[in-house]
Amino acid sequence: MALVELGRFPPPEAHMVIGRLAAEGIPAVAFDAGASIVEGSLAALIPVRVMIDADDLPAAQAVLREA
Repeated sequence: MALVELGRFPPPEAHMVIGRLAAEGIPAVAFDAGASIVEGSLAALIPVRVMIDADDLPAAQAVLREA
């Protein structure tokens, strides 16, 4: 399994993307989500990387286009 970056999103949006992908059977994980804890009130400015398996990339991109 090779992880690839699907995109970078504000923290709340990243978790919505992960949930939407999960609903379609596509596992995803948030990288850098913990960085927002350090920054305090600037948390929304730090993008979260949504990572998926490289084999799932075309399907995940299609899910995002439809959303």
